[in-house]
Amino acid sequence: MKTVYLDNNATTAVAPEVLEVMLPFFKDLYGNPSSVHTFGGQVKAHLDTARQQVADLLGAHPEEIYFTSCGSEADNLAIFGTVEAQKNEKRHLITTRVEHPAVKATMQYLEKRGFRVTWLGVDGHGALSLDELRDAITTDTALVSAMWANNETGVIFPIQEMAEICREKGVPFHTDAVQAAGKIPIDVGTLPANFVAISGHKLHAPKGVGALYIRKGTQVVPRVIGGHQERGRRAGTENVAGIIALGKAASLCDAHMNEENQTVRALRDKLEQGILATCKDSVVNGQHRLPNTSNISFKYIEGESILLHLDDLGIAASSGSACTSGSLEPSHVMRAMGVPFQAAHGSVRFSLSRYNTDDEIDYVLQHLPPIIDRLRAISPFVEEE
Repeated sequence: MKTVYLDNNATTAVAPEVLEVMLPFFKDLYGNPSSVHTFGGQVKAHLDTARQQVADLLGAHPEEIYFTSCGSEADNLAIFGTVEAQKNEKRHLITTRVEHPAVKATMQYLEKRGFRVTWLGVDGHGALSLDELRDAITTDTALVSAMWANNETGVIFPIQEMAEICREKGVPFHTDAVQAAGKIPIDVGTLPANFVAISGHKLHAPKGVGALYIRKGTQVVPRVIGGHQERGRRAGTENVAGIIALGKAASLCDAHMNEENQTVRALRDKLEQGILATCKDSVVNGQHRLPNTSNISFKYIEGESILLHLDDLGIAASSGSACTSGSLEPSHVMRAMGVPFQAAHGSVRFSLSRYNTDDEIDYVLQHLPPIIDRLRAISPFVEEE
């Protein structure tokens, strides 16, 4: 059966070039990079190269890059590490209503422990209000955290302006850039952010590796205590093969971002236009989006039913975040945007990558409209309208 993978915001295929550079570290180059002997030292040299490659993707200095196990750990280090560095003296946090669970659940945890959290809203297009952010910051604000791009809709937030507002107010700023890194340019040389979190498996590296950019001079308390690794900010023997892979993936993104975005955007637009032309009562959610992401609501039917029918044909898509799958309720992102229930319940996310092709998009456009027609024919909601 043909397979068409359109769930790249959940995870991506490991690039062949990335797999190739990983393999020696499972066999011949197995030394511990913390060892003083030459066998370990040569591994450390490769880690240094990977750190530079990730730094180059973000416009950072290599000593500002700290490797983690994933994007969620990087987010947690930034949030908890900042709160503890301030000795819990400041008790106010600001984030958005549409964050990934890595940030949302962390903020909810702190909220239950006495912190006051301001949840910034979004409009019907998924956009934030800078005035609302500016008005929310007080002398008690410990941190502002906002995702760079939404994992469900692909909507890009005005991170540059948000970071500048925080700098003016003297408040640390963290951005979860897991969906943005490798897809759109990031330059912390001009962006006054204190923390930028990324994850390997969103940009064609394997699962189990991420990184956190920490601006020089930013105070943060470690979350993983033990050895001296990552300059004392993240203990534990490094996931060497994963880090090497992340470095290579970052370098590939850095080298080919513009040309890949043009190709991926063209395929995404072809998919969207074809769906809107052949599936009535469908609408794209969000504006100013990542070039690879399309979240489309099909009114009067359930997104899960659409996904199951697509899966039978070898087409993989999603109804939202892979980290919140299993719930039949409309996502918190759709609810925050004010998408009506009849549309929110039928939202499907298609997220593309450099490996998708025209033929695959044609295959989806051939099979999706009949699926929508069949489900609408048995939907009780259409008659109610």
